[in-house]
Amino acid sequence: MEIQPGQLVSEKEIASVLNSSKTPVREALIRLEDVGLVAVVPKSGTYVTPIRIDSYIEGCFIRLQLEIGAVRRAASRRGIESCHQQLDSILEQQAIAWNAEDYVRFATLDEQLHEAFFTAAGLDGVWHFHQKTQADVNRVRHLKRINGIRRGLQVLEAHNAIVSAIKAGDVQASEEALVAHIGSLESEIERLAQNPGLLAFIENQDSSMTRKLPSRRSSWSTRTQQT
Repeated sequence: MEIQPGQLVSEKEIASVLNSSKTPVREALIRLEDVGLVAVVPKSGTYVTPIRIDSYIEGCFIRLQLEIGAVRRAASRRGIESCHQQLDSILEQQAIAWNAEDYVRFATLDEQLHEAFFTAAGLDGVWHFHQKTQADVNRVRHLKRINGIRRGLQVLEAHNAIVSAIKAGDVQASEEALVAHIGSLESEIERLAQNPGLLAFIENQDSSMTRKLPSRRSSWSTRTQQT
């Protein structure tokens, strides 16, 4: 959120800050556009997209369905002890990060654990597809973190339940633990409603971008200098 929704992104200025040519910057922006984080407006420029509730809900749905399939398959597979060891290692590191109040590290390990579910299922390619649908989900999760909305202990407990079920080969328990952890779409909408400030920010930046996008000229480098 250092680069705000609706903000103009300048290839030239980013390249200058990173001491890079414009070619890799342009390629990176193409990838960001592909996952919905920036939008190219003809004859205007490239802008950071707003967080959209409908995209967020769709991302939550995709995440839930794909991860259910991943943990069920991981639990049904045999001879993947190395994957089990990886899961245990990530859990241990995540507990250490939480106790050290290293929330950035905790979030990184959270992502690694969920990726490891797909690795254990033998579905690495599905994880990469999954990630392309999660731009707004990840942005909302980041907003929750920077607003102090954290469930670290509950997350650790849920992760342990999922990993235990996978290691035990209990397909049904792995699904139930995953659903309890991620929650249904209804529960996610309810959680958003319980944080009106967060919901208001999402709604306001969306309407603001719709209104101002064609003429907004505040650049990335200017914003960086101000912050």
